[in-house]
Amino acid sequence: MGHKSRFTRVAVGVAALALAATACGKTSGEAEKDDAKKGGDSSASAAASKGIGLAYDVGGRGDQSFNDAAYSGFEKARGEFQLGGQDVEPQDGESDADKVARLTQLAKNGYNPIIGVGFAYAPALKEVAPKYPKTTFGIIDDDTVKGDNVADLVFHEEQGSYLAGVVAAKATKKKHVGFIGGVDVPLIHKFGAGFKAGVASVDPKIKVEEQYLTEKAEDGGFSSPNLGKEAAKGQLDKGADVLYAAAGLSGQGVIEEAAAAKKWVIGVDSDQYNQKPLAKYKQYILTSVLKDVGGAVYDLTKSVVDGSPKTGETRFDLASGRVGLSESNPAYGKMTDVVAAVKKAEEDIKAGRIDVPTS
Repeated sequence: MGHKSRFTRVAVGVAALALAATACGKTSGEAEKDDAKKGGDSSASAAASKGIGLAYDVGGRGDQSFNDAAYSGFEKARGEFQLGGQDVEPQDGESDADKVARLTQLAKNGYNPIIGVGFAYAPALKEVAPKYPKTTFGIIDDDTVKGDNVADLVFHEEQGSYLAGVVAAKATKKKHVGFIGGVDVPLIHKFGAGFKAGVASVDPKIKVEEQYLTEKAEDGGFSSPNLGKEAAKGQLDKGADVLYAAAGLSGQGVIEEAAAAKKWVIGVDSDQYNQKPLAKYKQYILTSVLKDVGGAVYDLTKSVVDGSPKTGETRFDLASGRVGLSESNPAYGKMTDVVAAVKKAEEDIKAGRIDVPTS
């Protein structure tokens, strides 16, 4: 599918942006608002008036999935609280040192909170957060960074993936489905484990293809639609007729290939049926596993604006409404047996009658 689309936004504070771009990678934009909420005299409120610092994961903005979900929360918070903000793109094949430089620059520029989108920011956050104790830092999908000014924002991805497995098992006509993970790491194993458990709950005889695109994120597992497309073609050729991908930008290739074969595909993180760049494939996007990453970004920002910054671990699940399935595709709603099975599974998970595996 080629490279993701880029967006140009109004930039204010050109000198600071230039420095950030040089030291920290590609900057996708900064917007300062003269009417920014000023807050009180506390360091948290004063810093909050500068705005939100958002550092994207591999694949960057425009992945129609994980990073775009974070961006939605960034934009919502900026609009509601009248804040400025800077969101910064990653470099291809970057090191932890690049991430340290990116987070450091955002902190020096006075952004608060500063949020690393993805577990890859953990080493950098451990180094940077202690140096800026008055700034609140957040990290999505990692619970290993501890500190008085750090919020770990994590999800029960396996629960949403279990529901996707139920959907796939009910929708397959060949008793053969597939899972494609972006990178072979524990976080993505959670998606795969939940999906396989959901499939087995409907019919343990259904065959599940499972593939991870790369061993390391820097090898492009989350940022290469061509890899997703190749993997999807391989699974479809083997006979799978419903695919589920948890692969960031690479998932666009999976969607494209499934749609070309006129087979169902299940999206991830964002409601991919409603993503405009995917519009020509949407009729084949049966549903998407939702992670309210945007809500996590918004909540953390609100806590800083309110003067009571969230810290520690917050884990979102089906019961909180921050994990689930999209119902945007009318075709999904017409599959009454699928909808009923998903509803039953969701109720059982919430009630603790189903304990979804994570590996």
